[in-house]
Amino acid sequence: MITRDPVQQHVHTVVDSPYGPLTLVAAGGRLVGLYMEQQRHRPPQELLGERGDGDEQPFGETVRQLREYFDGRRTAFDLPLDPAGTPFQRTVWDALLEIPYGQTLSYGELAARLGRPGAARAVGLANGRNPIGIVIPCHRVVGSTGALTGYGGGLDRKQRLLDFEKQGAGQLAFPV
Repeated sequence: MITRDPVQQHVHTVVDSPYGPLTLVAAGGRLVGLYMEQQRHRPPQELLGERGDGDEQPFGETVRQLREYFDGRRTAFDLPLDPAGTPFQRTVWDALLEIPYGQTLSYGELAARLGRPGAARAVGLANGRNPIGIVIPCHRVVGSTGALTGYGGGLDRKQRLLDFEKQGAGQLAFPV
């Protein structure tokens, strides 16, 4: 469940992954960002806060859970999350957490689940602004025909994440 705390000082660290470096951003002990290299809507570097040594909360636990995910031993994350967004965006991001590992939904199906069947476009825009990729699985949302559509980390990464989850994982090595 996503919670919201007052504005806190941001700190970040960078970790390697099978999808390239991931920038983790935290504030007040909660994960507020997980960004891939060259990700659309990635905040400017100066808004990520000081670079930490990775010992800050929740970085250690985030890295552990990411490692388990990429090793195929984790299908859902249990981390303190605090993404900044509008109430509607946060509702969409909460709904993304309910999409099971290895499955996809269309933007229209997600909008219907939210009780807003005509809001597929708005759901897509909120999905695209998700600041905590992978952990909040926006990659699991596809077009109405099942076709891949926009992904902040790039369509190639989206396809790789979906393929990874559909094959049951266990195939990627997480760098130590």
